[in-house]
Amino acid sequence: MNAQHVWNGGGRRIYIQEVGPRDGLQMEKVFVSTADKIAMVNALSAAGMAKVEVTAFVSPTAIPALADAQEVLRGIERPSGTVMTCLVPNVKGAERAMAAGADELNLVMSVSETHNLCNLRMLRTQSFAALQEVIAVAQRGGVAINVSLSCSFGCPMEGDVPADEVLAWVQSFVDAGVQGITLCDTTGMAHPTQVHALVTAFKARWPGTTLTLHFHDTRAMALPNALAAIAAGADRFDASVGGLGGCPYAPGASGNACTEELVHALQLMGYDTGVDLTALTRVAASLPALIGHDIPSAIVKAGPVQQLHPRPASFEQVRTRAQERMQAQQQQG
Repeated sequence: MNAQHVWNGGGRRIYIQEVGPRDGLQMEKVFVSTADKIAMVNALSAAGMAKVEVTAFVSPTAIPALADAQEVLRGIERPSGTVMTCLVPNVKGAERAMAAGADELNLVMSVSETHNLCNLRMLRTQSFAALQEVIAVAQRGGVAINVSLSCSFGCPMEGDVPADEVLAWVQSFVDAGVQGITLCDTTGMAHPTQVHALVTAFKARWPGTTLTLHFHDTRAMALPNALAAIAAGADRFDASVGGLGGCPYAPGASGNACTEELVHALQLMGYDTGVDLTALTRVAASLPALIGHDIPSAIVKAGPVQQLHPRPASFEQVRTRAQERMQAQQQQG
C-alpha cells in the first residue's frame, strides 16, 4: 500500500488482537478474580476482537496475577472468528495450555542478547533451542504457534538492534515451521521510518507468514508507528484495552498501545476493524473498579469524536441576548 494512501482506509480490513487479559493484567498488583477475568475475555471477544491473549501458563510464583490460567481458559466462551491464544514459556506450559483448549500458543524471546538474559535468564541460542521443543510439542498436537520477538525495534540497554539480526531470527522460526511472527516494540523505542522499513522487508521475504505488530506507547508513538506499518502492508496489531500494561525499563511510562484509541483512529480513517467501539469502551471503563486505579485511555476520558455534549443551560439566554445586540446595532447603523 502506497504511504500516501494510508490516510484513507477505503474499508481495508485491519485485525485487532487484544492482549490486555495477559499482558495488561500481569502487571497489576491487585489479583483480578477468575470470574472477572472470564467476563473480561468474553466481553472483548463479543466486541469483535480477531484474537485475545487470554492468559499465560507460567509459574504462579513468577506471575501470581495469572495463577488461575487453566480455570480462565476453560471457563471462557469460544465464539467463532476469535482466536484464543496463550503465552507459554516452555514445554510444561504448552502442555497445560493445550490441555485447557488453547487455539494458539504464543512463545517469546528477545532479539537483544542483553534483554533476553535480563528477562529470560538465557542466551538467545538457549531460548531458541528451548522454544524448538515447544514448537515440536505444538506441532504434534495440531496447535498453531506464534512467536513474539521482543526488542525488534531497539533494546533499552543495547540501543539499536540491526534489522538484519531481527530478520535472521524470523528466518530461524519460519524454518522451524512457525506460522505467525510478532515484531514487538517492547519498550516504545520504534519510530515510523524504521517500522515501515522493517515491515516492508518482512512482507517481501515471507508473504505467507502472518505478521503482527506489537507497539508500546511509552513515548506516544504507538499510533504513528501503526500507521507506518499499515502503509507497508501490515494488517494485524496487538493492543491492550484501557492501555493496560507498563514498561519495566521506563518507570512511570504508559505501556501497550491502547485498543480503543487504535480502533477509534482507524475507524475514523475508513478502516474496517470489525470491532464494536462502544462495547470495547465499556470494557475499558470497567477496568478501574477491577484494578483499583485509573487507566490512560483517552477514549474513556473524552469519548469518541462522535460523542456530542449538551449545550449549556444558559445557551438560549446567551443566543437571545446576542440576537438583541445584533438587532440594536443594525438599527443604529
